[in-house]
Amino acid sequence: MITYLYWALVIAVAMAVLFFLGRIDKWKFGLIGSGIIFIIGWGAYFFHFQQVFVKHYGGVMSISVPEGQRHLAATWKDENLWIENYDPATNTCHFNEYSKGNLLQGKVTIKNCNPLLAGSNNRPSSAESPEKTGEGSNTP
Repeated sequence: MITYLYWALVIAVAMAVLFFLGRIDKWKFGLIGSGIIFIIGWGAYFFHFQQVFVKHYGGVMSISVPEGQRHLAATWKDENLWIENYDPATNTCHFNEYSKGNLLQGKVTIKNCNPLLAGSNNRPSSAESPEKTGEGSNTP
């Protein structure tokens, strides 16, 4: 909701500049001023406000999962969003950072990561462990 309010404010200010400068027959300056206000508003949103709005005020943000991958988790670290996806073709998990403006994006790749088979690991069951069977202990 706050995202829509932000854009309504940016558009209203740009239109007000166009209206008031157009009213005194300065259409060229009105169009230039409105364009500058809109570009500054877009830059401020893209490079600063988008993730702040989403994290703190219930803003709107859309991210697509890359083709062939499965989404696992999402978390916030400071003001940046981290997304975890699994790629079954390469058996890797990818943590991708979505920073403000997507300028400094981190990426962590975990090889041989198969979260879909997490329940069927190769560890011994509790009945086979040395503590339960007495194996490896010094008591007769």
